[in-house]
Amino acid sequence: MMGRMLRFSLFGESHGRVVGVLIEGVPPGIKVNLEKMKAELERRKGIRRFSTKRRENDEPVILSGVFNGFTTGFPIAVIIENKDVDSSYYEEIKNTPRPGHSDYTAKIKYFGFNDYRGGGFFSGRLTAGIVIAGYFAKEILAKAGIEVKAYIKSIGNIKAKDLSVEEIFISKNSFCPDEEAFQKMLEEMERARKEGDSVGGVVEVVAINVPPGIGGPYDEDLEGDLAKAFFAIPAVKGVEFGLGFKLAELRGSEANDPFVVKDGKIMTETNNCGGILGGISNGMPIVARIAFKPTPSIYKPQRTVDLEKMEETEIKLRGRFDSCIVPKALPVIEAMMALILADHLLRWLSWKGLMSLGKR
Repeated sequence: MMGRMLRFSLFGESHGRVVGVLIEGVPPGIKVNLEKMKAELERRKGIRRFSTKRRENDEPVILSGVFNGFTTGFPIAVIIENKDVDSSYYEEIKNTPRPGHSDYTAKIKYFGFNDYRGGGFFSGRLTAGIVIAGYFAKEILAKAGIEVKAYIKSIGNIKAKDLSVEEIFISKNSFCPDEEAFQKMLEEMERARKEGDSVGGVVEVVAINVPPGIGGPYDEDLEGDLAKAFFAIPAVKGVEFGLGFKLAELRGSEANDPFVVKDGKIMTETNNCGGILGGISNGMPIVARIAFKPTPSIYKPQRTVDLEKMEETEIKLRGRFDSCIVPKALPVIEAMMALILADHLLRWLSWKGLMSLGKR
């Protein structure tokens, strides 16, 4: 289970009866808008022509924790039925692990007892539960005026220009504010699709109005918790904050963010650190970039092994796969950031509330 005060756990498998999420720690009295939740799940479907041909309605069913349209403060359980399932192909390849997938490592870890159909618990299908949990986290953050927005920074070698926080949040393009770059990204995804291949990319996510003081050192580290959450998303292979790895190329005089006073508030002149210092938020926008590898399931022949015969062989996949998962990852990334921020916010508010009591 991920989180401390706000916790969530996923369950189900890609080709099982349902996928779902259990969320604990959501305060009582939060109004639940099912249509808003469904809209978030709809975003997870991405751009249709680059997504799997598997079509699921993703109709969330709330089993507990909500009464008369409001959260009760008790655990919230939500499920989504899997209806468009075809497992026949996975029986054919159960002993020939797909390169780039968890097929082999999962078989070793769970001694072959795991559900391998469609990737089982390792499938991107499970991210529906993350998005649902993220909906509740966003509602918590909204009460503090905190907003989270993700967009496609790059697809393959096609990169969006550097954008201001304002440009990111006011853009009407739900995928990428840089329209010119986005059109080229679409072309790159289309090329990969036509070639029976796949392509990866980078998502940038920004959180604004986060108060200073959230997080802590070591196991309370806000960056550490965010990074762990992002890496828990299937296909994520890299995470950086602020300028990230570029900071290693700079001198301290270039990398440091000078402190200034603006409108009566302490701010930094630049935001090279991405809004976090010492594992604690500094009041500036929190900026992270997450790298997604290309979808491992492709239609080109690939080398693998037959685990029963212990022989090298070739596998040519057929089935329903994404040529690029980056567009559909946007609400998942937002959800993960919202969940971690909401968890840390609730922890910080408990301290703040105690401090406000003064001496008794």
